[in-house]
Amino acid sequence: MNHPGPGTHLTISHLFVYGTLRPGDVRWPMLEPFVVDHGWDDAVPGRLFDTGLGYPAAIFDTAGAMTTVYGRTFGLLGTSLGRALELLDVEEDTVEGLYRRVRVVTARGVAAWAYAYGDGLDLTPIESGDWFTRSTA
Repeated sequence: MNHPGPGTHLTISHLFVYGTLRPGDVRWPMLEPFVVDHGWDDAVPGRLFDTGLGYPAAIFDTAGAMTTVYGRTFGLLGTSLGRALELLDVEEDTVEGLYRRVRVVTARGVAAWAYAYGDGLDLTPIESGDWFTRSTA
C-alpha cells in the first residue's frame, strides 16, 4: 500500500470520494457504515477520467490545479477508522497498484484520504470533473 509513514492513517479521519463510493452509486453501501456525518460537497485539484469499466479514476495535482475533481468529503468513525481504510484499500485494489491511497487537501481545507489512479488503463478525460455529471472529451 502506498501511503505515508506508520501511524499516519490515524491522524487523518476524513475521506474524499469522487466516484462509485459517493451516495447513490454502487459502492456507497460499503462505505456508509463507516461515516460519521452526511458529508459535504467538496473538490480537489486534479483530473478525473472515465476508465470505461463503470468507475472513474483521478489523478490529484498537488503542485498546481490542472482542473478540479468534484466529490464529497466524509468524516470516518474513529473507532473503526483502521478497519475502514483496510477494507477500502482492498476494494480499491491498492495491493495490485490500480489505485493508491493518498493524502489530499480539499477546497474546504480538510486533510483527507483519497484514492488516486495508479497505472495500466486507457483513460478518457471527464471534462466536467464530476463522475455524476460526466461527459467525456
